Amino acid sequence: MALDLEAIYIDLHRHPELSFQETRTAGVVAARLTELGIPFETGVGRTGVVARLENGPGPVVWLRADMDALPVEERTGLAYASTARGTDAAGNDVPVMHACGHDLHTTALLGALERLRDTRDAWTGTVVAVFQPAEELGAGSQAMIDDGVLDRAPGPDIVLGQHITALPAGVIGLRPGTQMTASDGLTVVLHGRGGHGSRPHATIDPVVMAAATVMRLQTLVAREVDPREVAVVTVGSIHAGLKHNIIPPEATLQLSLRYTDDDARERMLARVERVVRAEAAASGADREPTITLDHTLPATINDPEATARVRAAFAAAFGDAAVTDPGLFTGSEDVSRFARAAGVPLVFWFWGGIDPAVYAAAERAGTVDRGIPTIHSPLFAPVRHPTIEQGVENLVVAARAFLG
Repeated sequence: MALDLEAIYIDLHRHPELSFQETRTAGVVAARLTELGIPFETGVGRTGVVARLENGPGPVVWLRADMDALPVEERTGLAYASTARGTDAAGNDVPVMHACGHDLHTTALLGALERLRDTRDAWTGTVVAVFQPAEELGAGSQAMIDDGVLDRAPGPDIVLGQHITALPAGVIGLRPGTQMTASDGLTVVLHGRGGHGSRPHATIDPVVMAAATVMRLQTLVAREVDPREVAVVTVGSIHAGLKHNIIPPEATLQLSLRYTDDDARERMLARVERVVRAEAAASGADREPTITLDHTLPATINDPEATARVRAAFAAAFGDAAVTDPGLFTGSEDVSRFARAAGVPLVFWFWGGIDPAVYAAAERAGTVDRGIPTIHSPLFAPVRHPTIEQGVENLVVAARAFLG
């Protein structure tokens, strides 16, 4: 009996789970794989699932879908909206929603496996389906690699993946080269010398030090990055002090950095460190600042030759007008770690989930940016059809472009 993909999607949407907590989701995936008669392994990288569909000699194609949800309170008003709650890494009780569409990603990969199983006479090779945890932490792919996924499953010749986005349903966004930026999260602690607010001369004020550092960091993109390049330096958090008449001993900044390639990353990290240390020295700090790298994600870079092959396959299957260059996304992903670790090409694309009539009306009104909810929004609600079917077809068509 064929999988009921709509029912699977609705079930996953109603029961989202946070990163590295995807035990129920992994159980749903395992149950459907059992129905399909496809061998699989669970618990890879803590909560990941890896399935293999072998069909004689030929290339090995990895298809990846992520499974985790976000600490977002859903406000879509859908009949199947999530009311789930979870406990985040800090121990806080939080609402949970599939605001990034990973429920669709998982559903589409299950559907693609079923389709490929049923059409074995049309291809040869091996398909490895990677149901990955913790993409939202940027940690799931590395956890699976550290757990030996490249040895426990046939090694890939190509890694393929996709992401739902706020494009019209039926549209595929694909570009060669850098598709999504690299990113780093830094915590900077500026060490001063605290004291009474009435005696600033007897202190080294980390609040003033922090203010100067924030302003100087803004010049890195404005004055040290070629205007033709893409870079972002954001100070998203500042914490210092507890009372208006106390100069605190330290100030903490949290930074988000984004860039298009590894060379740009190294340059920007060096520039940030230079500014932070220089401002501390200029303030007369007795201690060097503490700079901690909290997380890092590589750029998602599509192999040009493999991307051309996938684009040609999409155009042949769906029509040339259905495939567009969406431009560079300044969000980040961890899918490329699989391809980098294996030393093989990556192709990663976006597919639309917005009602085409709604999207067209927003375009006419000039309200796409503010009128169409995007991923991570509590209002993000892709239309189920044809989004589910398109997601399945995308993976099948792209895989078949490389299989024998």
